[in-house]
Amino acid sequence: MTLTGALTGCGAVGLSQDNEVTLRVVAADYGDNPQNSSAGWWKELATGFEAANPGIKVEVTVLSWSEVDAKVAEMVAAGKAPDIAQIGAYADYAAEGKLYTADELLSVRTEADFLTPLADAGTIERVQYGMPFVASTRLLFYNQKLFADAGITGKDGDKDGGKDKPWAPKTWDDLEAAAKKLKAAGVKTPFAVPLGREEAQAETMMWLLAGGGGYTDSEDKYALDSPANVKTVGWLRDTLQGQGLTGPVEPAKLDRQAAFDAFSRGEVGMLNGHPTLMKQAEAKGVSYGMVPLPTVDGEARSAMGVADWVMAFKNGHRTESGKFLDHLYALENVTGFTGKYGLLPVTTSGYRAMEARTAGTGGTDPRLRTFLQALPNSRLYPVNKKSWAGVSEDIKQRIGTALLPAPASPAKTLEDLASSARAADAG
Repeated sequence: MTLTGALTGCGAVGLSQDNEVTLRVVAADYGDNPQNSSAGWWKELATGFEAANPGIKVEVTVLSWSEVDAKVAEMVAAGKAPDIAQIGAYADYAAEGKLYTADELLSVRTEADFLTPLADAGTIERVQYGMPFVASTRLLFYNQKLFADAGITGKDGDKDGGKDKPWAPKTWDDLEAAAKKLKAAGVKTPFAVPLGREEAQAETMMWLLAGGGGYTDSEDKYALDSPANVKTVGWLRDTLQGQGLTGPVEPAKLDRQAAFDAFSRGEVGMLNGHPTLMKQAEAKGVSYGMVPLPTVDGEARSAMGVADWVMAFKNGHRTESGKFLDHLYALENVTGFTGKYGLLPVTTSGYRAMEARTAGTGGTDPRLRTFLQALPNSRLYPVNKKSWAGVSEDIKQRIGTALLPAPASPAKTLEDLASSARAADAG
């Protein structure tokens, strides 16, 4: 789904005849259908800002995640960068000197309110250019009805003394056993693995971390072709896809939202998801459980954390952009967006508000607390590398080929990705 359009304001960028400034904003869409598109939220935000700031108009273009990063890159390359972009990476633009720093834009109160780990991730050489927008962590979702119908209950994935217990897998062997039972019970997609272009870099990183690897090594150098990563991708190809456990759509052609939609239709037994999936599944009446993604050997490892980023380009509208960003990060706007889409706040004030809201059985949604508690120790993308935007796009386009049948090779695909990533990092 792509929703593109100017939401507020009209006229050219810059100063019009009445000295009115128009800010152009490009943002990603977090909705799963036209009714809950982010476009509506941005329109309300812009309208409220314009009412409080006469002389500044805001035009917002909302694009799907499958194209927003590439579209902004095209705009920048054409010399038509937006004033503000809310996308997946910032470091390449910062390295080219195209961005204002956070302290050039924000009030002291706003800048100091960011959660420290996320603010740190937005810095290059101790200068913050990337401002976190929202965050999320990931858990493994499973369809409780499909599991019950397949006879999967208890901590070992089977009947346990006649007493049903929550499913609590620890290892990939547990996942394989459950997926096989789901397939035998006629489940269309036992385990969805979305490695399509929409968010293949996220699905890949989750599995790499659970397999003891990751995108970078202990020295923050790209290590996509590490032995642990090769084994992980090989397991996905040979064990999950090779045994027909990933469903009728091959992972390379399956986008995240399509997988979420299929889960919400009751067609998927398991998949990795973020908090937004809770509301989508509940809206369709799907009963689900959530557990941390099991690891290859059952040893606990860091979950993947994701922060999306806001940046302001040097278009001569520093003051106006700063005012809009202070408005964007006001507590009511932070909690309004995260509450609407089931995401995690990036500010201390927003974090405390969500802690209070999700605490205990009396909280409005205590299940979000599981995601919230995983955030401080999670691992994020290497977003402070100027090469990350290009590397991420490369992963989106090519990682799916690693799961193709022989003679395709997980090792060869990862070696090619690693070689390209290292070259980009050195360039």
